[in-house]
Amino acid sequence: MEYIDYYKILGITKNASEKDIKKAYRKLARKYHPDVNPNDLQAEQKFKTINEANEVLGNLEKRKKYDRYGKDWQQAGAYEKAGSTRQNSRRGQQYTGDFGGGGFSDFFGEMFGGETDDRFSNKGRIKFRGQDFNAELRLQLPDVYKAHKQTLTVNGKNIRITIPAGIENGQTIKIKGHGGAGRNGGPNGDLYITFSVSNKTPFKRVGSSLYKTVDIGLYTALLGGDLTVDTFDGKAKVKVRPETQNGTTVKLKGKGFPIYKKEGHFGDLFITYNIKMPTNISSREKELFKELAAINK
Repeated sequence: MEYIDYYKILGITKNASEKDIKKAYRKLARKYHPDVNPNDLQAEQKFKTINEANEVLGNLEKRKKYDRYGKDWQQAGAYEKAGSTRQNSRRGQQYTGDFGGGGFSDFFGEMFGGETDDRFSNKGRIKFRGQDFNAELRLQLPDVYKAHKQTLTVNGKNIRITIPAGIENGQTIKIKGHGGAGRNGGPNGDLYITFSVSNKTPFKRVGSSLYKTVDIGLYTALLGGDLTVDTFDGKAKVKVRPETQNGTTVKLKGKGFPIYKKEGHFGDLFITYNIKMPTNISSREKELFKELAAINK
């Protein structure tokens, strides 16, 4: 795992106080917050790195481990356990040195005086998995109607991924091996991408189903007729039945949203009718409505 200088990230020195850390973090968090930098993945990754630095340096115990073990601070428990076991087997041999920036291999070299032991030699030393990365990708609903490729910049590297059709808001996918580098030949961590999907369309989405309200005229509702409605990717003709009531819902099969990981399969579109009353009616129309009212008495 590469060494990440959290002090440098926050722009502070190693003797910074807790107050200094909070002040530096808040200033940078405001600058790189996703709401201030929409759709800027580099700013978003910077914001996550700033949060990571604050999480470590803002926690007294984590900061102590980070200051002592450097890039290997997350494996501090493993080092201390291994050291304790070895010390017991050697009946009291003491180690009072500091890891500093040397890391795992230097620690065992000093502790065991260069003895050959397959468990701790270059050949047999413990492998550590790389750190997982997390990122958020902001999209609009039309962006996830069809599968497409997109290039992301994560930790300074460009990664080209395929965004599947039908991905949902809040859903997370894993890109294997694109996290932090492993240590001592260990595997890389993974990249987890969480999707934030905004919907500014006239459709309401629930899973693969879409819902929409459509206005129809009074005469069409009474007498029936053909109606052309907008679907998510085009238009469709709907036959309105005579005497359709306000609030009636009809289903357009297969005109909804793509079903995730099922290519060529779609949910349904549900249309709810909103009957619009006529306005500015003529004198003749009023007379006809009066006749209709009299007939219905």
